[in-house]
Formats: sequence, C-alpha cells, structure tokens
Amino acid sequence: MHRLDLSAVSLFLDFDGTITHEDTGVYLLEHLAPAGWRQIEDRYVAGEIGSRECMALEWAMLPRDRAVVEATARQVAIDAGFLDLLAYLGSNGTEVCVLSDGFGWRAAEVGAEAGVAVVTNAIDWEAWAVRFPNEDPSCECAQCGACKRAPIRRAKARGRTTVLVGDGASDVKGASVADIVFAKDELATWCERNAVPFSPFSELAEVQAELGRMAS
Repeated sequence: MHRLDLSAVSLFLDFDGTITHEDTGVYLLEHLAPAGWRQIEDRYVAGEIGSRECMALEWAMLPRDRAVVEATARQVAIDAGFLDLLAYLGSNGTEVCVLSDGFGWRAAEVGAEAGVAVVTNAIDWEAWAVRFPNEDPSCECAQCGACKRAPIRRAKARGRTTVLVGDGASDVKGASVADIVFAKDELATWCERNAVPFSPFSELAEVQAELGRMAS
C-alpha cells in the first residue's frame, strides 16, 4: 500500500455513535419519547423508509420543550479522542468535515465549538420540525436527510483521497463511495457482508493511530 498523504485527504466523520459514544437521537427518544418510536426506527433500519421520513416521525414524538431536549442531548458523552484527532489532522493539512444525518443541531453545536465544518440537518424550533438543507434529490436513493455520498463525491472530483469514519446505517451509502473506510458496529457488519474493505475501530484514538501508520 502506498504511503497516505494526509495533506491530500478529505476525512468525513459521522457524529452520532462516532464522535459521540451513543447515538444522540436514540438517546433522546429512549429518555423522552413513548415506546412507539422503536417501530419507526426498525422500519428505517430495514430500509422500508428513508431517514427523512424516519426523523420527521421520531422528532414529532419528542416533548415540545427545547430546554429539556437540549439538556438531555448534552448528556451524551463526546469521544475523548475527538479534539486530539482534529488537532492531528489539522497539523497535517487534512480537510475534515462532520457528516451527520441526525437531528442536526447538536452536531452543528459540537462542530462549531471544535471549529470544524458540519453537513447535517437542522431543527426549526418554532415549527418543531426537522429541515433538510443538505438533501440531494439527484442521488440514487434520494431518501436521506443529509446526503453523505454527495460531499464525498465532490471531494473525490477535486482529486482528494476520501476517508469515512462511521458506525451505523446512515454511513453505508458514504462508505460505498469513500476510498478508505473506518467502521464499527452496524457499519462494520455491513462492510463485512458486502466485501467492502475497512479498518475496525472502537475509539477515535485508534483512527488517529492507524492514520499515522498509513502515513508513515
């Protein structure tokens, strides 16, 4: 394998379950929503509905109390290696973007605090609705809230080496077009079933270490 030039890499980080230890949306639903949300989630995981429909239905099940929702979401811990990974990548000239197909506001908040670009969905707190400024109707599936294929493809078109780091069902489509994949949990299972090469990880410190090995 050729030495990886980190200055030519565009690295895309999933948020829920990757930057955070738990899925923030699932955490909110487990703590604040009636049990029926699981049936909606099961339909999404089974591919019966897209993420836009899933999120709209699940968000409607949360209590209309912004303060409670925000405080609950902030209980989800951030991976201790997140900022170290960003510092390492920044020192090596790597482009970094957080790609999140979740409710969006918490990913945007964490990204802003860390000074990293974020592509995600948005919450209209007044209307109590999920908005999708980063959907891609031209994509093959056209069902995701924030399309993860589109920004990866744009980076590849600029000649960048693309790296995706993720854990779940929302990362599958991005993994199908990225040059290098780091995966755990559901995404790792999907990669194994579909013969997609990947590097396994549990914590972001492992991603940083493996990138260091690939670049040396």
